[in-house]
Amino acid sequence: MRRVLLVLMSTLAICGCGHRVSQGDPTLDITDAEREARIALDFSRDSAWIVDYLKPYYPDLTAAQVAAWESSKALEGRVIDGQKRYFRNAGRNLFRIDPEARKVFQAVNGVTRDVEDVYLDGYNREVIAEVRASGKNLVKPVDFLIRYELTVKPDAVPDGETVRAWMPYPREDQNSITSVKLVAASEPDYIIAPDEVEHKSIYMEKKAEAGKPTVFSYTFSFTGFNEWYDFSPEDCKPYNTGSDLYKTYTAERKTHIIFTDRIKALTDSLVAGETNPYLKVKAIYGWIVKTFPWASAREYSTIENIPMYVLENGHGDCGQVGLLLVTMCRCAGVPARWQSGWMLHPGAVNMHDWSEVYYEGIGWVPTDVSFGRGRDGVKDIEEEYYFFTKGLDAYRLICNSDYSGQFYPVKNFIRSETVDFQRGEVEWAGGNLYFNQWSGWIEEIDYR
Repeated sequence: MRRVLLVLMSTLAICGCGHRVSQGDPTLDITDAEREARIALDFSRDSAWIVDYLKPYYPDLTAAQVAAWESSKALEGRVIDGQKRYFRNAGRNLFRIDPEARKVFQAVNGVTRDVEDVYLDGYNREVIAEVRASGKNLVKPVDFLIRYELTVKPDAVPDGETVRAWMPYPREDQNSITSVKLVAASEPDYIIAPDEVEHKSIYMEKKAEAGKPTVFSYTFSFTGFNEWYDFSPEDCKPYNTGSDLYKTYTAERKTHIIFTDRIKALTDSLVAGETNPYLKVKAIYGWIVKTFPWASAREYSTIENIPMYVLENGHGDCGQVGLLLVTMCRCAGVPARWQSGWMLHPGAVNMHDWSEVYYEGIGWVPTDVSFGRGRDGVKDIEEEYYFFTKGLDAYRLICNSDYSGQFYPVKNFIRSETVDFQRGEVEWAGGNLYFNQWSGWIEEIDYR
């Protein structure tokens, strides 16, 4: 009875106050000292490590080569406490970002494609065919059974103190997700957040025990559909520019959706003379796909403006290029918003971010610019190459309907992730627990 009462109280609290996160939310505002501490954790490699990593590929490696890669932003480093430090994945990222270095890496290791790209070749063609044959936007359902586990390191929290944990949970307000069910939970008392909050979570508490890890786990199931919209550019109707939806999702939003002079100039150059919203999005999408290679990202909470980071550094992970797409679409007068969670493709389970674009007369359409990269195998098939401008495959766990949103129950201390929510959030009465003090991941997944 206690669990049911907690869930009912949480829903009433949300419905009663109708709160949305504000830019003054203290859990989003990290101090300069905290930001620098997080940066130091990300930039954990020293010069000797970088040299050792690169030597097998460049036996005659010189300081001038390293300096040139740093100057081009292909090798990410900075000075911390008077010493040169490199991003923890800077070595591998070099071979992703620099075209010539990529050739050297491939000469040693061979040319490979990402598992999900190989899996989706042909699969997306089947989705398109079934959408057209059925006349439905939701096709080819996949059933998932997932076990998630979050483990706090021993003695990260004093003995007897309560550990509070928020962990990702599937949203039930999405077209592509149905039949969500909690199968098991390690703690008998839990709260599943309502869909009114931007970050959907399951919340649990547990007392820490000296010398032991504090472990939370749960198992849930849901059915995911491929969601794809078969429309032509001419099907997009003129926007109602006076609507709340249009005004909200074409507006700037601190700190990451800002129409800087550079964003405005780039957007204008890409959509010059174009009035059709889908063709605007397609132009922006195609430019991002061709321009910015994927690279492992530092923590988002340490970056002041993520889209500008992509432009200034010439690369970005899924969330970074996703925010760039959202920003440029809004700047072009096309409503767009953030969406994220996990990618669940067999052999390629990982955290992932994408977006949604709104077309009048069609509605919100999932759009994944990051998955547009790596589609070289279907370049000659227009619809498959641009598949992710009109929808998503079924292998998605959708947890977030926006970035830097609200949690329920409310978090008291600064967040580990101030933008996204995928691994989880953890705190106790003494403060937030950062990512180096715990780990959270999908431990098992069964496709049915």
